[in-house]
Amino acid sequence: MKKNDLILVGGILLLALAAYVGISWYSAVSTKEAEAVVVVDGKEQGRYPLHQDATVEIRVEGGGYNHLEIREGAADIVGASCPDKLCVKQRPVDKQGESLVCLPNRVVVEIENGQEAGVDGTTH
Repeated sequence: MKKNDLILVGGILLLALAAYVGISWYSAVSTKEAEAVVVVDGKEQGRYPLHQDATVEIRVEGGGYNHLEIREGAADIVGASCPDKLCVKQRPVDKQGESLVCLPNRVVVEIENGQEAGVDGTTH
């Protein structure tokens, strides 16, 4: 091997090492834990990590409420003052972009930074 060959191999190795370090640093910095984001009437009211069990009472204007329960890595509305209780009948959510909605109380609970949701149906 000649001197220029060694310089070329060394440069490629340094470039590969720099790319590896950069990618490792970026993924460590950008990795966030999944959390339930509570929005009432278009305004964020709180963020709750899914890895930590909690019960949250969400109060809304006019005396209404929703009870949010975070258990075993999923968020679920378990009680509400709305007349139809459709929000209570929804299944718990734990994947990125999934949400729970209570229209009468104007409450939305959305999952951020979670695992990507898979395909939930197909047609032929």
